[in-house]
Amino acid sequence: MANQEVTLTKERPQVTSETPTDLSGECAAEIASALRQLLADSFALYLKTKNFHWHMTGGHFRDYHLLLDEHADQIFGMTDEIAERARKIGETTLRSISDISRHQRLKDNNDERVPPKEMLRELRVDNQALTRYFRSAHETCEKYNDVATASEIEVWIDQTERRTWFLWEIVQDL
Repeated sequence: MANQEVTLTKERPQVTSETPTDLSGECAAEIASALRQLLADSFALYLKTKNFHWHMTGGHFRDYHLLLDEHADQIFGMTDEIAERARKIGETTLRSISDISRHQRLKDNNDERVPPKEMLRELRVDNQALTRYFRSAHETCEKYNDVATASEIEVWIDQTERRTWFLWEIVQDL
């Protein structure tokens, strides 16, 4: 009897093109793409906020240190909501730090020393940019009548505008 090779193959689950939503695959993909960029920007802003929190100096150290920690917590809280929204519509989200860097639009700050006023000004500018990105994603959601994602984005816009306002008020006095 001749030797017979037996090939064992693991059965892989079938990937379907259906989504757990009534949005078409094309709609869900476009919305998820916007969410992916928002998530990358949120992680970039979170890390920059923590960086400035850790490296804050000066006469208002305690106040700024605590404010930036509060801001970072809020931004980090948004990340899970953004990622889970993409999953709810049947899409994928970010997978790694390199994936974040491919999708982020906000710029990192790797400077060794940044004066407190510049830290706060840069975070204000970044929060304003994030608000614009949220508004653009909201328009995409409106185009496809995705009221659930649009509703969540409205909350994130409000949170981001509040951070921007606080930072703007502080920088005016420095």
